[in-house]
Amino acid sequence: MYGLIAKLTAVPNKREELIKILEEGTKNMPGCRSYILAKDAADENVVWVTEIWDRAESHDASLSLATVKDSVARAKPLIAGFEKVAVTNPVGGVGFPSAS
Repeated sequence: MYGLIAKLTAVPNKREELIKILEEGTKNMPGCRSYILAKDAADENVVWVTEIWDRAESHDASLSLATVKDSVARAKPLIAGFEKVAVTNPVGGVGFPSAS
């Protein structure tokens, strides 16, 4: 398993629009076990993205999908900052997706 946690800072007053674009553009990604978007509780411009993939190669391959490319192009003008906070190796927990 491969995990990724990222922090996206939207330009002011564009967080909701950014979330909508990310939700629409990240459906049906082969190997993606979980893709969670969360609003930061303290900063009205920040979106946290927590991903779980079957392997790193699936994540890398997703970046060449037409839907993901389109989503990135549409979202880019709404993003003031991007930070890859952590790469992880998910192992389990409540809601953890099975490997099957």
